[in-house]
Amino acid sequence: MSWPTKQDLEILGKMPREKLLELFFLQVKNLWRVDGLYFLGIEKKFGTERATEIDSNCWKIMGKIEARELKEKLATKEGDIPTLLQILGKTSWALYQIEKESFASAKRGTFHVKRCRTQEARLRKGLPEFPCKKVRFGYLQSFTKEFNPHIKVICRMCPPDPHPDNKWCQWDFALRK
Repeated sequence: MSWPTKQDLEILGKMPREKLLELFFLQVKNLWRVDGLYFLGIEKKFGTERATEIDSNCWKIMGKIEARELKEKLATKEGDIPTLLQILGKTSWALYQIEKESFASAKRGTFHVKRCRTQEARLRKGLPEFPCKKVRFGYLQSFTKEFNPHIKVICRMCPPDPHPDNKWCQWDFALRK
């Protein structure tokens, strides 16, 4: 049986666009809830360093899968930096962020998160900032490599790096020389 099933498509096809989008974003949120709950469980049992290592390995694989599938589903032919940032903006990670910005030219691009739901949730729970640089860097490197191996990722800041109150992380993308 193929997925999605005909029955699923019929059920979802009857939903108003507004409700379908609400359902879509709820599922993005649920994906990140599961990610956070798994991470917290591993962190509690094995510590932050080990949990980060496991998380990093998972997200490296996810970056490659997500780039490949988004390129296919969106029928992307261009492998340039503006297209990379457009596709990156459609990832579960980018869609989950509350406030983010991206800028692109032919040779350089930037994506930064001004408000991070994951970090804000940890702080609300009285937990320290998640040192997510290793996880996010691996994810973005594998995503970018799958999209176009001639583009490199540069981390300008990401926890545990110091950052201003209005920016959690910044990632630059440039053509390799």
